[in-house]
Amino acid sequence: MNETDQTEKNRESQAETPATVNAVTAPRRTRRRLWVGGGLAVLVVLVGIWLGLGGPNFLPAMLNNNKETAERPAVTNDGNKVITGEEESIASVVEKVSPSVVSIVTMSQGSSLYGATQEEGAGTGIIVGKDGYVVTNKHVVAGTNTVQVLLSDGTTYDNVKVLGSDPLNDIAFLKIPDVTNLPAAELGDSTSIRVGQKVVAIGNSLGQYQNTVTSGIISGTGRPVSAQSGESVENLTDLIQTDAAINPGKSGGPLLNLSGQVIGINTAIIEDAQGIGFAIPIGATKGMLKGVLAGGPVERAFLGVNYLSITPEVANHYKLEAKKGAYVFSTNGQTAVVAGGPAAQAGIRDKDVITKVNGVEVGDKGSVSTLISEYAPGDTIELTVQRGGQALVVKVTLATYQG
Repeated sequence: MNETDQTEKNRESQAETPATVNAVTAPRRTRRRLWVGGGLAVLVVLVGIWLGLGGPNFLPAMLNNNKETAERPAVTNDGNKVITGEEESIASVVEKVSPSVVSIVTMSQGSSLYGATQEEGAGTGIIVGKDGYVVTNKHVVAGTNTVQVLLSDGTTYDNVKVLGSDPLNDIAFLKIPDVTNLPAAELGDSTSIRVGQKVVAIGNSLGQYQNTVTSGIISGTGRPVSAQSGESVENLTDLIQTDAAINPGKSGGPLLNLSGQVIGINTAIIEDAQGIGFAIPIGATKGMLKGVLAGGPVERAFLGVNYLSITPEVANHYKLEAKKGAYVFSTNGQTAVVAGGPAAQAGIRDKDVITKVNGVEVGDKGSVSTLISEYAPGDTIELTVQRGGQALVVKVTLATYQG
């Protein structure tokens, strides 16, 4: 596929092979029926016991026999009331963001030996627009017939619309109908995150425990993985790795910094490992979100180059002076620069190295794919390019990815 993001997703020639991990939507489950006949029998028995003990006269007699009330054991210095600075920070994050975190319940058609079935699934989302716009994972709502959203206060919205999804990433956008004043979360900057930074994850753990809070640190950045959800496998790149517990059902929920800003969308875990979860950088949603919040369709920005992310192995193999960046290169039979595309019109050439996107360094701050995703189709940006020993700055007007 002749597309910037597709080449980055596949990570051809990367020294690190993407790990296969699991997307973390709560397992689909069939709707259960409750048997009430036994409950009626128990009720009859309890009524009989009540009458046998004297009915209404029994309770006052029992209470009158309780002459003395035992005192509750006192704790001299209650350590639970000692609040550390870290606890206070996490508590303030939870208080600030929890109203913006929603639980998502989906219904889809299934089948069994006995015919069609209705299957229920669960995940998490984050309100990003007060008019009812929600970001979640694509795998949370894939193949569903109906989507329901529950707010943290118990308010339920039915007939939620799936507006669309990112064709190259595990991101989807939803719209709650007929609302105007929902609490939207504040989006942070995923390019300035650092390994060791404290983070908080909130979500609908196991599809049962709404707004479960876990905390940890960012334990890695720029991770490539192959995320599996059922029979579907999606290659994801540039993920944030964290040891904050991400349980099934927390897919689509926010990864937060201690200022309560969303820096990632939780998406996958490695089942056989302890404390290894992954989140999509929030920057990868911002360009599409710009159009969605303006009432437009879900559209991804397109640059029009194929490239290799530069690692020490790539730099050594291709004898590159640059140690970071994106090496514009023909891979898997695809042309390096798509004819007529934005990059071609701006003069980008085969074997150029893109080192910055609008002044942000390619590499530790994000891949070209993620950094381009911060912008919408039609936006004009600057690329810093190394060509031989010369540094160039070129302006590029991004197009719309056509898939």
